[in-house]
Amino acid sequence: MEAAASFALLCLVSLGNSSWMKLSAAAAQGSAAEVKKTRGDVPDSLPEPEPEPEPEPEPEPEPTSPTSDFENSYNYVLSRLAGMDQAIHQLNVGHYTLDVKVSQLIDRLSRMDAKVGELEENIREVYQHSKDNRKDMGRLEGCQKGRRLGYKCYLVYNSLQDYAGASRKCLERGGRMAMPRDRREQEALADYVKTFFHPGNWPVWLGVNDLRSEGMYLFDDGTRVSYFQWRKHFLSSQPDGGRRENCVAMASDDGDWWDHYCDRTMNYVCEFDDRVAL
Repeated sequence: MEAAASFALLCLVSLGNSSWMKLSAAAAQGSAAEVKKTRGDVPDSLPEPEPEPEPEPEPEPEPTSPTSDFENSYNYVLSRLAGMDQAIHQLNVGHYTLDVKVSQLIDRLSRMDAKVGELEENIREVYQHSKDNRKDMGRLEGCQKGRRLGYKCYLVYNSLQDYAGASRKCLERGGRMAMPRDRREQEALADYVKTFFHPGNWPVWLGVNDLRSEGMYLFDDGTRVSYFQWRKHFLSSQPDGGRRENCVAMASDDGDWWDHYCDRTMNYVCEFDDRVAL
């Protein structure tokens, strides 16, 4: 009986020790979990991983046939032709617009050309009127300021010109260079020139030259000279220039004629016809 009691006591002790050890292990694990939780080493609960989506099955390629390929090519060609037709239509529209603008521009240029022609004609008329007015004023000035002799009026211009320039100036003023055709005109012209330049001696161009043929003297209007007033002196008789001196000038002190180089510059005398209507 005592033996039975001892065995029972021993079992209780063993069972108590085993339970205590289990409780101690559980307490130790709980303390470790609390420590880890406090340190933040592990989360309270780990999330479960999401399942990966299953890949979708690839669509199976549709079966092709020679007929469908031909239809696709045919439709593609038709679409390209339609695009080309549209582009050609746009080009035609642009070409038509450009053609219209070019026609309008040509029409404007034609009208402008006509206006320019009218303007040029008006300018020519104004220029001609100006020339006519200058001639009228020149003839009026020649007879108002110069020396009158019959129907002629002489006017000296104190302006240096060569022979051609003097001839041109007289024509622009409605006259010609002085052309004394006889003794009466020569003496009247010589007296006027002498009075104008007194007491100096300044030669003036006359409208006399032998430019066309040596020794054949013509007036500036092309008529033959029949009266001469050459200087006669045993040292310097005129004319003495030969083919070098072909234009004639009058000395203002005595009215004698001298031949000179035509490109020499000197004063000149114009004559005006008073019979020309002013």
